[in-house]
Amino acid sequence: MKNSSPLIHDSANSIKSMLGILILLLIITSCGVTSGDSDTDSDMDWHLFRANAGLNGSVDIRLPEKPGLLWTYKTGHRTASSLVIDNGTSYVCSRKGLITGVDIHGQLAFSYDLKTPVEATPMIKDSVLYIGRIDGFLSAISLTQKDTLWSYETLGQILASPNIVQYEGEEAIVFGSYDNYFYCLNKQTGSLLKRFESGYYINGAAALWNKHALFGGCDAWLRIINCETGESTDSLELDEYIPASPSVYEDDCYVGDYAGNIYHLSLDKGKIQNHKKVLQPASDNESFLSIPAINEQSVFVYAGNRHLVSIDRSTGNINFKFMLKGDAGESAPVVCKDKLIVCTETGIVSILDNRNGELLWEYDTGERITSSPAAICGYFMILTVKGTLLCFGSQAN
Repeated sequence: MKNSSPLIHDSANSIKSMLGILILLLIITSCGVTSGDSDTDSDMDWHLFRANAGLNGSVDIRLPEKPGLLWTYKTGHRTASSLVIDNGTSYVCSRKGLITGVDIHGQLAFSYDLKTPVEATPMIKDSVLYIGRIDGFLSAISLTQKDTLWSYETLGQILASPNIVQYEGEEAIVFGSYDNYFYCLNKQTGSLLKRFESGYYINGAAALWNKHALFGGCDAWLRIINCETGESTDSLELDEYIPASPSVYEDDCYVGDYAGNIYHLSLDKGKIQNHKKVLQPASDNESFLSIPAINEQSVFVYAGNRHLVSIDRSTGNINFKFMLKGDAGESAPVVCKDKLIVCTETGIVSILDNRNGELLWEYDTGERITSSPAAICGYFMILTVKGTLLCFGSQAN
């Protein structure tokens, strides 16, 4: 049998190359990039707990039209945190401190053992993973060297994700601790730049607004810090303690207290210009443990543990209420263009039309979910309490 002509081989290879380029262009065009405040370097990254420095959980990425489960990876270790993604590789940290990286094909790509309990969600910046630990340390781990670069010790457990700011001209890692302090550390060395005292434990992460950091604590106070001057510029006492993080979009902040009240704060020049409750609990038995998600038109919050509520940002009116199949718990919704990913403690993952609340898609993982979803170009990831990572994408993939 004669060999094929080199010319035929070259033509076939050229056609394959052109098809590959066309497919790549279609993917890039369909995905878009993450929204304004994002720390994300590309549409294959989810570097921060809620996608961007404002913690608003809103990204300019399209979800697959017909999602399907592409693969499942069982870490075998229970987790209390959410996942982060760098260049398509998802990083998961177990309660015992084992960090596992799983690439976009569902294969193990990274493993590192901190050998100490962890419940906080990590943050990734410049191929370094920053993570708080139950023993009070904030550690910086090189993803390339697979080694700890530095660790800073506080006097209380760290339960929330760090964030990154420009503090007095230096890149700083900011986070709260159960020793009642909010810390600013030099990103490169881990040395202390400044710390701010609060009245009690700090549970949630800090949301960034321009040059300011906003954080709440178990003393029920929401505080604003100017990260250029290191000065406290304003504060507001809520009705109950603040169990999670505030969420910021443009000059608006939304935050919930444990009783289920949702507050809207208008921000200007480092100050709270006015504030009001946009949602109040229907009974004394309600609680709020999640973080609001915000896009240009609406804010999305859980109410009474069993409903997802959309509130119009301009009028304060309720757009819709969606009944969940199980308690919402700590997982927070994620906005992807005109769609919304919602998870429940019972393991149900739902995609809604965020304009009218119509249920578009649903999947039962069969395991409890307390973490928040993450979405990148063409995919979204869900992490269960048992440490199972699920990757969803187009069924045509």
